[in-house]
Amino acid sequence: MACLRLGSKSEAVHREGHSWICTTGLQSDVTIEVGEMSFHLHKFPLISRSGLLEKLIEDSSSESGSICILKLDDIPGGAKAFELVTKFCYGVKIEISAFNVVSLRCAAEYLQMNDNYGEGNLISQTEALLNDIFSHWTDSIKAVETCEEVLSHAEELHIVSRCIDSLAIKACADPSLFNWSLSGNENKQSPENPNLWNGISTETKKQPSGDGWWYSDVSFLSLPLYKRLILALESRGMKPEGIASSLIHYAKRYLPLMNRQTSFDDANHTNPGMALSNSSEVDQRALLEQIVELLPNKKGVTSTKFLLRLLRTAMVLHASPLCRENLEKRVGAQLDQASLVDLLIPNMGYSETLYDIECVQRILDHFMSLEQTSLAPSPCIVEVQQLMNGSNSLTPMTMVATIIDGYLAEVAPDVNLKLPKFEALAAAIPDFARPLDDGLYHAIDVYLKAHPWITDSEREQLCRLMNCQKLSLEASTHAAQNERLPLRAIVQVLFFEQLRLRTSISGWFFVSDDLDNSQNLSANLGLLKNDVSHKMDSAKDRVIVVDDMKQRVSELEKECSNMKEELQKLMRSKSSWKIFAQKLGFNKKSHSCCPKGSKSDNIKAPASSVTGHQNCENGEMNCDSLKTN
Repeated sequence: MACLRLGSKSEAVHREGHSWICTTGLQSDVTIEVGEMSFHLHKFPLISRSGLLEKLIEDSSSESGSICILKLDDIPGGAKAFELVTKFCYGVKIEISAFNVVSLRCAAEYLQMNDNYGEGNLISQTEALLNDIFSHWTDSIKAVETCEEVLSHAEELHIVSRCIDSLAIKACADPSLFNWSLSGNENKQSPENPNLWNGISTETKKQPSGDGWWYSDVSFLSLPLYKRLILALESRGMKPEGIASSLIHYAKRYLPLMNRQTSFDDANHTNPGMALSNSSEVDQRALLEQIVELLPNKKGVTSTKFLLRLLRTAMVLHASPLCRENLEKRVGAQLDQASLVDLLIPNMGYSETLYDIECVQRILDHFMSLEQTSLAPSPCIVEVQQLMNGSNSLTPMTMVATIIDGYLAEVAPDVNLKLPKFEALAAAIPDFARPLDDGLYHAIDVYLKAHPWITDSEREQLCRLMNCQKLSLEASTHAAQNERLPLRAIVQVLFFEQLRLRTSISGWFFVSDDLDNSQNLSANLGLLKNDVSHKMDSAKDRVIVVDDMKQRVSELEKECSNMKEELQKLMRSKSSWKIFAQKLGFNKKSHSCCPKGSKSDNIKAPASSVTGHQNCENGEMNCDSLKTN
């Protein structure tokens, strides 16, 4: 830590109650009152260093010759700062650091302690130390914190702006480029310190790591100074993500409700590790409104979860309508990133419903307005094309539909929830945004179960919100057996389920035919590939195949010639024909057909002989053809 040690004398003044008395042995001739403290001093050391004290003492001495009494109630830093000024004027040892340099610099300016009243006066000394402090992050943080005590004087001397600029420069830059001084970790030059060797520190300084290394340090600043730092960071081009993360850290530190859970079960539980603020409701409301104003406008930079918690806190603290409207629009712009539990915002004060459904309706309406402006002029055509092409632009809409369906199922058990509110929230989501209507059907079923007194016409009106064609098999099975649904809705479910079954069966046959065709086509393509790839192999095997065919043909010729000779012999005699007929089984057939020996034997014989002649002729032709080949 940067510090400055001045003076060489030992203590020249000591305190007795509310008085500081000089111990030089000379009687004091001037008394300066600062608040409740009185300083009994001597004129010469003071007028030799301060232009203001010189003038005041001269004016006071001309009036009377008694002890001069001066009042300096307006001196910056009060009695503590004037004590250091007194010691500086007497040459007593003092140490100036980041904790007192700002108040001492302002007091020196107030007392006109410039170099005209001695070289190396207090203004020049403190100014040199300030320049050194601004090169260290931790010292700059301590210095800017002390500016609160003398804010008006520090603003006139531009000390606050210089501190803020130095912090902004370091926060936007790589921390490894600077000489970071860590408070509380300075090594003392003592033989008991093992990290010192011959008075030289051997311990490596810890370096900040990560993008958010500065969040905790700046969270100790007051809101006006913190706001100026955020604006300085924006002007120096810091990424919106870094600014948003710092604001989240600051809000969680000073807004206790930000650390509470949103559900009713955990409403009294806070997250550990975060300091709670003791500030009043008015101060917390002003802080929240300032944080909302400072949040970057870029979509997705601030998490939807944090924005919804800010919105819930704004409702509890009764923030301005403009602030709540700003938060609702921010949430609506990125509603697809929200979670269901964060949307369950309890109603504040007296209200019929348990949850604030009107707020969610406004958030959803803002989201839909943004989505509609982002689509093409003809939404219907674009929607169908996007559904067929699987466009990513529908993904946020589909995610919001899922969230809203879940939200409807959560708020549906509320007996005070009116049907128009339920219908308005469900109807705000277009039909194309829901790939399946199972979530909406579940919400409708829960509402019907919690509101059994609604009329049949209201039931039918409620069931028109869902598309029965977009129910899954499980949901359709449940709906077909649901006694709470009107008969018209059950008939529609059964009709579309039967239609879906027919379509799936016909599609199965169509797919099987296509599969067979594709298999045949692939087989033919495979054969063509094999023919091309094995051309050389088939050419080599062709010679072997021809030889085998020649051998087979010769064997067939021998068999045909033998058969021809046997047929000629059989045709020469009737007895031989009967033997041939017996061999062929004609006798057995005739006996089985005509057991009494009718004339059918005489009729079949010529027919068989004719058949034999034909076979013989055919055999001769086949043999001749084989020989020819």
